[in-house]
Amino acid sequence: MYINFNHPEISIEMSFLSEFEKKVSEFILDFLNDEKTVFVQTSGSTGKPKIYEVDKQKMLNSAKMTCDFLNLNEENSALLCLPIEYISGKMMVVRAIKRKLNLKIIEPSSKPLENLEENIDFCAMTPLQVENSLEKIHFIKKLIIGGGSVSETLKTKIFQSLKSQISNPESQIFETYGMTETLSHIALKEIYPNPKDYFQILDGISISKDDRGCLIISAPKLNDEELITNDLVEIKNEREFRFLGRIDHVINSGGAKIFPEELEDLMKKSISNELVFLGIPDETLGQKLVLVIEGQEDENSKFKIQNSKFEKSFHHPKEIIFVEKIPRTPNGKIDRLKLLANLTSNL
Repeated sequence: MYINFNHPEISIEMSFLSEFEKKVSEFILDFLNDEKTVFVQTSGSTGKPKIYEVDKQKMLNSAKMTCDFLNLNEENSALLCLPIEYISGKMMVVRAIKRKLNLKIIEPSSKPLENLEENIDFCAMTPLQVENSLEKIHFIKKLIIGGGSVSETLKTKIFQSLKSQISNPESQIFETYGMTETLSHIALKEIYPNPKDYFQILDGISISKDDRGCLIISAPKLNDEELITNDLVEIKNEREFRFLGRIDHVINSGGAKIFPEELEDLMKKSISNELVFLGIPDETLGQKLVLVIEGQEDENSKFKIQNSKFEKSFHHPKEIIFVEKIPRTPNGKIDRLKLLANLTSNL
């Protein structure tokens, strides 16, 4: 299904559409009506999913910020392959409306580019979707990846894939930082072709830290209130920051604070399986650092972990646990709380 938002009148014939196409069409009609707000559901990755009433003008403001940053222009093509229930999918549609893009709509799946045989100017995907679409990402000129961190392993695979394909010399791939409350991302970090260490904030955004070291976002065009996050960051300057990890994920083991996301990034350079560092209750340490790996028990992975050069001795996991499947939220993010509950239910 294609919708060209540069056309002065958009008509949608519902009877010939799939269920997903109907949902997208209903959102488009809702967004283009005279009401000033729409409802958006959070992902539930950090708690129970919530429903937010969002000002349409603020969504258009967010769309303009992204389109300007990526230099998207009228009649450029865009691909929607994310669920329309969440802000990530809704904002792809709003960007198409704002910049009058030609929107191609594909049913969300873990392999959204499987049947793609044409060049696309702009697309947003999750890390899992990119992982399963490496042989086709050369068709995408500007790709943003959200819904989870992009592992070092995936970054390497992206480079290898694009080197082996005849890709567009203007191709760029970015990791995003944002949340429902900021109407998708407020910052982007280039990972191809010129990988950066810091996220760069969009125009109209300002950042600072609270006394915990967590990011504070001021984005008056997106949210009337200053947003205090639980994300620990290093601020390089007024335009750039580095994400360290969520404060509610921090593991306190024997008095030492451990940021699991940093350890996960390190281990994913040598282990391709999904993995998570957790703190399991321990009488002596308070929390015992364990590493959970998705898949069958593997001695080679154990050897790599045991011989890895961690910055601190207490970064070595006290236990390595293999599970068949790491639980995820409905939009594909790792559900750390459910995983911890599963592991501690028999303690």
